[in-house]
Amino acid sequence: MLMARNTVLAEPALTDKSDPDLVPRLSAEKLATLPPAVTRPRFAPRSLTTGIVHLGCGAFHRAHQALVTQHAIEQTGDRRWGIAAVAMSRPDVVNALRAQDNLYTTLLHDGSEVRAEVVGTIREAVHAPSDHLGVARRIADPRVKIVTLTVTASGYCLSPATGRLDAGCDSVRHDLQCRSNPHTSIGMLVEGLAAVRRGGGTPPTVISCDNMTANGRQLRRAVIDFAALRDDRLADWIERNVQFPCSVVDRIVQPATSTDAAVTRNWLGGLEDRAPVSAEPFLTWTIEDFEGERPAWELGGAQFVSDVTDYELAKLRLLNGTHMLLAYLGGLAGHGTIAEASSDPALRALARQFMLAEQGPTVSLAEPELRRTVDDLMRRFRNPAIRHDMSRVGRNGSDKMIPRVIDAMSDNIAAGRPTPAAALLIAGWIRWFDACGADDAVMELIDDRADSLTELARGIADPHRRASEFLRRTDIFGTLPESARVEREVGDALAELTRDEVATVVRRRLLPEFDKE
Repeated sequence: MLMARNTVLAEPALTDKSDPDLVPRLSAEKLATLPPAVTRPRFAPRSLTTGIVHLGCGAFHRAHQALVTQHAIEQTGDRRWGIAAVAMSRPDVVNALRAQDNLYTTLLHDGSEVRAEVVGTIREAVHAPSDHLGVARRIADPRVKIVTLTVTASGYCLSPATGRLDAGCDSVRHDLQCRSNPHTSIGMLVEGLAAVRRGGGTPPTVISCDNMTANGRQLRRAVIDFAALRDDRLADWIERNVQFPCSVVDRIVQPATSTDAAVTRNWLGGLEDRAPVSAEPFLTWTIEDFEGERPAWELGGAQFVSDVTDYELAKLRLLNGTHMLLAYLGGLAGHGTIAEASSDPALRALARQFMLAEQGPTVSLAEPELRRTVDDLMRRFRNPAIRHDMSRVGRNGSDKMIPRVIDAMSDNIAAGRPTPAAALLIAGWIRWFDACGADDAVMELIDDRADSLTELARGIADPHRRASEFLRRTDIFGTLPESARVEREVGDALAELTRDEVATVVRRRLLPEFDKE
């Protein structure tokens, strides 16, 4: 089984400060003048019509879905799949793209090697708050067959307690009162779909590309919940007529830097690109099959399957769960990036043990494929050209614990398998609510529950009692089997992390076959 995995980063601020008036800018007219080593669209970007609306014009979308769409168009010549890429808040990227005919460069970093490709699938760059046409009207355009999203989990306006739409949040209340000017992705979708219904049209297929469990089903539920607050008949129509396939995506995309801008300028023969993106070579996109028109994404690197559940589970537990382990323990050891942490001998051995002995037995991968997948992941983790910093990887751990760590931990406990790495991971996360205050901390603690958890951590000195109080937060950990045992193991690990070096604590938990690596 081929795996799909996901690591989605927020859009960074552009940091290159060169004067665009002094350097010629990337543009449609200059495509023909680019150096031969630069891959460019094998079609005229201006010949595309808009068939896709994408909510979330961030780095991940531009290094992933937009690039896959470009390769699909090149394979088929079908020009109907230009993208209206919508920035939900900040205008920086939109302004940069508009100034260069919506073109930009993707840099693929593999160690010391770099490949550059100019992407031309964004037909329109849209800043939602100032868009005179309105995102809902764009969604309702009969030529638009697909709506995709990368707005992060918070963009779905879900209640952590129920998993349903949080009807009480300010942004949802605003969108219910101001239908013509929605602020949220959910409000935009519902207003657009309502317009399709009024016009008797065929609704677009809506595809979540965010890193959430059953992302299509969660999005569908949020949209229907919102629609029901407006009109039960609209909610019923959406439920019967709109497809929300789940998808699983993966490519590590790093924040843009001034170095990237300089590298891009060199590749482009001196042309300025104010919106480059940098990523690793690895890319997958697994999509639940659906009816209706769509780009030939399978020719661009995607795959269509009947059910993404196994792919999603493998991604969440092997890639994302191990990222959490490396972030929290690597950060405590002073490593600033995943590449640094996975090059640490003790942490590298623990990561392999975690994937092969704990997470791996809980996913549907045969032993040879599991080992190949783990080897591939370890190579990706160690890519020194990708600066995957700990604050981005480790943020919002309280929302990620159950799908990425606890579910597998529970499966292992039920099967009688030990879980030393998972217990140490949890202890590392708890430890950060103290460690983040240190002057030399390499990780910024970003978590929606940070205030209450920091107060809890600092109010309890005894590590075992602190572990117990954290683990009793069912909103974070659910209901753990053999809770007394888990609390003891996490408490032991937390006590050790408080007094000993991380490498020493890790070595105590390595199985002999991994300690030799």
